[in-house]
Amino acid sequence: MAFDGVVISNIVRDMKERLIGGRIYKIYQPEADEINLVVKNHGTTYRLMLNASATLPLVYFLEGNKLNPPTAPNFCMLLRKHIGNGRVIEVEQPGFERIISIHIEHLDEMGDVCRKRLVVELMGKHSNIIFMEEDGRIIDSIKRIGAQISSVREVLPGREYVLPPNEKMSPFDVKKDYFKDVILEQSMSIDKAIYSSITGFSKLIANELCFQAGIDGNFSTDSLADGNKDRLWDCFQAFVLRIQEGKYEPVIVYEDGQPVAFSAVPLTMYEDLEVETFDTISDVLFTYYSEKDTYSRIHQKSTDLRRVLATAVERTAKKYDIQRKQLKDTEKRDKYRVYGELLQTYGYEIQPGDKSITVINYYDNQEITIPLDDNLTPAQNANKYFDKYNKLKRTYEASLSLVEESKATLDHLLSMQNSMEIATSEADLLEIKEEMVLAGLVKAKPTKKTGVKAEKSKPLHYISSDGFHMYVGKNNLQNDRLTFKTAGPKDLWFHAKEMPGSHVIVKLEGAEDIPDATYEEAARLAAYYSSGKTSPKVEIDYTRRGNLKKPPQANPGYVIYHTNYSMVALPDIKGIEEVKDA
Repeated sequence: MAFDGVVISNIVRDMKERLIGGRIYKIYQPEADEINLVVKNHGTTYRLMLNASATLPLVYFLEGNKLNPPTAPNFCMLLRKHIGNGRVIEVEQPGFERIISIHIEHLDEMGDVCRKRLVVELMGKHSNIIFMEEDGRIIDSIKRIGAQISSVREVLPGREYVLPPNEKMSPFDVKKDYFKDVILEQSMSIDKAIYSSITGFSKLIANELCFQAGIDGNFSTDSLADGNKDRLWDCFQAFVLRIQEGKYEPVIVYEDGQPVAFSAVPLTMYEDLEVETFDTISDVLFTYYSEKDTYSRIHQKSTDLRRVLATAVERTAKKYDIQRKQLKDTEKRDKYRVYGELLQTYGYEIQPGDKSITVINYYDNQEITIPLDDNLTPAQNANKYFDKYNKLKRTYEASLSLVEESKATLDHLLSMQNSMEIATSEADLLEIKEEMVLAGLVKAKPTKKTGVKAEKSKPLHYISSDGFHMYVGKNNLQNDRLTFKTAGPKDLWFHAKEMPGSHVIVKLEGAEDIPDATYEEAARLAAYYSSGKTSPKVEIDYTRRGNLKKPPQANPGYVIYHTNYSMVALPDIKGIEEVKDA
């Protein structure tokens, strides 16, 4: 995906239309590397997200509020002090770079008018949000970059701000001779020659230009004739003019329901795929990146928990395998008992020095040969086999209990790992951590009373094509609440057979039964939110909630049932309507 200068130019245009002249009403810092500005202008409240994440730097307008920490970080407090209630007077994109500069006018402590700049650099791992005086002296940044980190450019309070080094040329400064005789004369592929020479151009845009010119961008520049170069220049010139005139048309391209590309301009090279046009580039970025950004942050915040779970799973799995092997070794215990009994019966036939005896096994009327110790009497040989039998019997009884215990523990750990994959918010992680504390995997930390209520984790909510409400638990504690508190005895319960997964509840709300389509959709949800998500098909058990029992002292999420039906479902939830509960 290309978060390039073209996309940023579209964002800058939208920021100019919405923010210039507006007042900064509130400033938040929901993440260590993210600032949210709430600006009131034209009688409308706009929420702008400035994200300097190393993995997913983004800028776009938010539709709603994000959860914020109870205590604002220092950088956020600094911005509030200086530009709280400030007025946005200009937004620009220097040199068509992946940089946005916001100029803000405010009153200082003496009541004099001052100006500051908030610069957002969207450059992968080098992304940053820098706050400075109008003359370029840095006040502070969300990430401080010292000489030990970068010998090229320091970003520290008191330093002069300089743009990141760039050897490319702005598309607005490129002339025809330079385009044909310099850019297209480099020994490399055509698309690379374009995007490696022109600021703000990505591989995606370079290939789009080549497609419009009827040229394969993967070919070498050596293959270009003068006519090809002229067509490519014409397409480039038309593209630059489009950007200068602000004729954007934000799109996302889908293949088999999955986004494969997006841009602020039409992508004609994907004419055979599904293309969806959006009103604003923020809608495009939110549609594609919001889920990815959430996943990235949740995955990052859950790293420690994942590591603890992975270690526990590995250890428990090893122990479980050893115990199963020990249990299997006890399977020959009954053979030793039979040997002992037969020696008691036929011991009189044994002659001194015999190393074995062949007799009729009266349990199956088959001949059986019993090894003997020729230094022992028949009675001693019999007792020897009885001793082996009793020892293996004791081992079997102990091992059986241990195997069952280890299997339950392993299943519980795997179910928590599955919950970790479903988690979409910090509230979900808190519940998983709470379960891990109950399981003794991590220690509980004392929580400070802040007066702010923590966000409560909620199950996923879907509506079937027949209008029935379907709920999906995102972790074991939630599964218990959903199944035994939210669901009624006649509601339907779905779960992937013999594998970790979510409890899925279909609320009947007075109906006697549900249509076949709802059965199929609920089963698909149970398959998708299980460890069998990547399988072609998943077997699903379903039954009335009233048929479920929870054994005493059982792990969270564990239930038993003896009356159920089964069906096979695809782990695909495409087309099932999700409800975003407030």
